[in-house]
Amino acid sequence: MSLLVTQVEADALLAMEKHRTTTERLRLPDGGGSLIVLLESVDRSEPFHLDISRSRINLAKGKVQNRARMTIILARIDFGGAPHRNPDDVEVPCPHIHLYREGFGDRWAFAVPSATFSDTTDHWQTLNDFMRFCNVTKPPYFDRGLFT
Repeated sequence: MSLLVTQVEADALLAMEKHRTTTERLRLPDGGGSLIVLLESVDRSEPFHLDISRSRINLAKGKVQNRARMTIILARIDFGGAPHRNPDDVEVPCPHIHLYREGFGDRWAFAVPSATFSDTTDHWQTLNDFMRFCNVTKPPYFDRGLFT
């Protein structure tokens, strides 16, 4: 992963308004599946990715992340998994959110802010809260399937 983005740039990319690139309905992943959704800035100058994945064995486990410039993870929420140990050796329980930090990439995790994420046991709600957190103002159209 490239760590060549300043914190100011990463913060600006996360705050940038993001739109869907297609009106096609996308099927959310079932157990063991993943989906990469293309997003773009309003002026179409910046491409983004929304990655959604679910564990094959533990259906309560998954992640949703927002990437910029192909490899830079701006934010990621992990749910249903193990705790995360930060570079300062502090352990953060799951669910937790990873936010880009200059010089460290996505290696820092924080407690999920309850003011932003209303119910992390509801994966559909978590996905919608995460898209709002990442400023996806025109979200993709999804078919939920077994994604709950």
